[in-house]
Amino acid sequence: MLGTFSLAQAQGSDWPALQSSMKPWVRWWWMGSAVSDAEISALLRQYHDAGLGGVEIAPIYGPKGAESAFIPHLSPTWVDRLQHTLATADEIGMGVDLTNGTGWPFGGPQVTEEYAASNIIVNTFSVSKGRNNLEISCNDPKQKDPPLISLLAYGPENQKIDLLKQVKEGKKLNWTAPAAGWTIYAGFLGKTRQKVKRAAPGGEGYTLDHFSGKALQAYLKPYQEALKAQPRHPRAYYNDSYEVYGANLTAELFDYFKRIKGYDLRQYIGEVFGDVKHPDRDRLKADYRDIVSQLLLENFTKSWTSWSHEMGSVTKNQAHGSPGNLLDLYAAVDIPETETFGSSYFPIQGLRRDSADVRKVDPDPMMLKFASSGAHVLGKTLVSAETFTWLTEHFKTSWAQCKPEVEQLFLSGINHVFYHGTTYSPADQQWPGWLFYASVNFVPTNSLWSHLEGLNSYVTRTQSILQSTANDNEVLLYWPAHDIWNDDKGTLKSLTIHNIDKWLHPSDFYKEAVHLQTSGYSFDFVSDELLKGMTANGDQWKLKNSNTDLSYKVLIVPKVEYMPVETLEKIIEIAGQGGKVIFYQLPADIPGFKDLDKRRLIFNKILGPLKNKRRIVIGKGEIVIGNDIVNSLSEMNIRGESLIQKGLKFIKRKKGDQTYYYVVNHSDHTIDEQIIFQTKASSWKIMDPLTGQVGKAQSDKANPNQVRVKIRSGEALFFVAEKAVQPALADWSYLDHQKDEVQLNNNWSLQFAEGGPVIPQSQQLYKLQPWTSLSDSIADNFSGKAVYSSQFEMAEVLADKHYVLQLDTLYESAKIRINGQDAGQIWSLPYSLPLGNILKKGTNTIEIEVANLMANRIRQMDRNGQKRQDYYDTKFVNIDYEPFRADTWSVMPSGLAGRVIIKIYD
Repeated sequence: MLGTFSLAQAQGSDWPALQSSMKPWVRWWWMGSAVSDAEISALLRQYHDAGLGGVEIAPIYGPKGAESAFIPHLSPTWVDRLQHTLATADEIGMGVDLTNGTGWPFGGPQVTEEYAASNIIVNTFSVSKGRNNLEISCNDPKQKDPPLISLLAYGPENQKIDLLKQVKEGKKLNWTAPAAGWTIYAGFLGKTRQKVKRAAPGGEGYTLDHFSGKALQAYLKPYQEALKAQPRHPRAYYNDSYEVYGANLTAELFDYFKRIKGYDLRQYIGEVFGDVKHPDRDRLKADYRDIVSQLLLENFTKSWTSWSHEMGSVTKNQAHGSPGNLLDLYAAVDIPETETFGSSYFPIQGLRRDSADVRKVDPDPMMLKFASSGAHVLGKTLVSAETFTWLTEHFKTSWAQCKPEVEQLFLSGINHVFYHGTTYSPADQQWPGWLFYASVNFVPTNSLWSHLEGLNSYVTRTQSILQSTANDNEVLLYWPAHDIWNDDKGTLKSLTIHNIDKWLHPSDFYKEAVHLQTSGYSFDFVSDELLKGMTANGDQWKLKNSNTDLSYKVLIVPKVEYMPVETLEKIIEIAGQGGKVIFYQLPADIPGFKDLDKRRLIFNKILGPLKNKRRIVIGKGEIVIGNDIVNSLSEMNIRGESLIQKGLKFIKRKKGDQTYYYVVNHSDHTIDEQIIFQTKASSWKIMDPLTGQVGKAQSDKANPNQVRVKIRSGEALFFVAEKAVQPALADWSYLDHQKDEVQLNNNWSLQFAEGGPVIPQSQQLYKLQPWTSLSDSIADNFSGKAVYSSQFEMAEVLADKHYVLQLDTLYESAKIRINGQDAGQIWSLPYSLPLGNILKKGTNTIEIEVANLMANRIRQMDRNGQKRQDYYDTKFVNIDYEPFRADTWSVMPSGLAGRVIIKIYD
């Protein structure tokens, strides 16, 4: 259902044939669902022409003043608009995904109280010795007579009595306490009363009970009734990150718990949800968390995916934030999706990073790998990401700042990015139009919009390879979820991207992952459940049910406290089949409460033959135990890539007999090294996703795996290992020997093209400078495009030389025309452009169209007190979620500065 991705290449091209999924997609907010067929068609064509491959429709709150245009969610008119969107997208070769709700999380008017998100409310009653007449009722005024589900009396000497059946006449309990010091714990099935956040018109209502299968089916019914019979369907239904606050129970949990765990959780309400002490309180809570994870997986994620398939679509899901096993939840959908929130620090030369304009959070690549691992271990093609959420402050994001952030996603295994985001806004709206409250603003009113094709073409070329190739990570790293769950603090463990400093960073698992990465290894994470689906045939790892080959060569088990017996048995089984396994140390114990002693005997019996040994041969495979994981890997002849030690980053992919290394330099200097790759090859080629250039790499004749790698700060290249020699391919130009240069220091003409609020007057410049340094207030307030033009002389232009245009400083993106011909675009560091054969001997003309940020025009609007569009549900806020204002901003430099040089290389 995901479609097939053609690997056929265009004649004479080394790049894969393009599919719409290879282009970047964008989240498309339908504000108030106030959309029309004509505007939908116009906007989709704008998006297509800018290089976007698809949209993800997200119905959301509406703009004030546009109420008459609001369309209720799932109404016949709304469905017609969706059908028009799908038809138009099909016509122009774009894709469409649809949020399976409005705002977030799932919820709406179809969610009755019965099926709304639920929680347990525990009230305590102190009783005296003798007969007590109590009214057992919930003391939460927000609840509407919630059902009593557990009633336990706890004595001063750890006694416990179940009183639930003694409640008579509705809420009355007549009970004789045997002594003083008893406390009654009453558990009620309550409701969180959370409403859908940022709901669109017609989508308002309670948040769904995500642990209930019945609730999910009731929730999906209106979608089925409205959309099933329609001629067109979205490619995927989408679910945003799990933000269901306070939900920790469902009516069906207790029966499910008893069936799986073998005991009644209602007998431990005080221990799990209250403050009652118990020597195995952590185990009780771990069992509860495990069951919640299973309910979320089975009753919501898998059931939702099955429903989507029946509807003719697939699922795309953000599992992070869930109180469950993230790997299992990501793996259960067709397209796992992660997200970046905030801005990472990259020491790239010249990359702007103003601390006042970024959030104090850094996206962590290890968190991103949970989504890609969920796809890789099951051989799924696509891994998506909500990309650039709050990358910088509103109106201050350059495409150069986007590039390293999206590269970090690619390096983490993501190959299908969704920009966050673009807002449907009618053409007649006052600039800047309708905007979502969180940046980045990928909207046609953005002064950088006409230059977005530069970023998009780079993303497209990169994703065309990452989607057309297969995962080639050699290491599986076991993720011990039970070590997180086995904790006596709190109730559920919500694994969000915002609290990784609590659940991920302190763990031995995380430390081992970082160690592997810095040692040059490529790896994925695997859960207990996903490991069950694997097998080995000799040293070839496979998926058991489909017999699909996997790339892994070894399973690494980091320091683990709690491992299920079944997982240990599976690891031993895989080793016996020929798989290689490395334990940092043997797991200490098993999780869970029921039959603990019995299960420990089994566990220790399995561990017995492994104790006090370093290397154990089992069947066709082996197990190595030792805390020097990298040394153990080397002993198994599994070695990391040395390019990591040189300061480079990489991800490895495979297609047939070709291995693709996507190599990125995020350091502050050029890296020029002879690198010995671990992949054996007869020849190597280099592919530049920025320019599309392809050439044969320099490699050592005696050792073809030794390749010259030269990458400037901020650049990324593909290095492709090929089994067959490619003699017809032209040599890659490493630009080693600069013969000469031509400095364009003549007078410049500056002419403003399009933008606002007012087009400044043209200027003659005697030195190259930003238009914001001209002491011209109109130019200071201008956001848009301006053209710097000049002439220069070339004494000669030789076919055997390489000519490269270099800009010193650029604010923010430039399109180049030389001698009336398009030469290309410069939008990312290090601000250079190969010129090909566009130059001529004698006089040449150059035009540099520069687009700047929206910031200066927004600043002018606020300084003038110009009213900004208001919205329902939320205010337009800044990066710190405070009311947005730009009147205190400084003018952002705009245009060109420094030198413009044409460098000439042999």
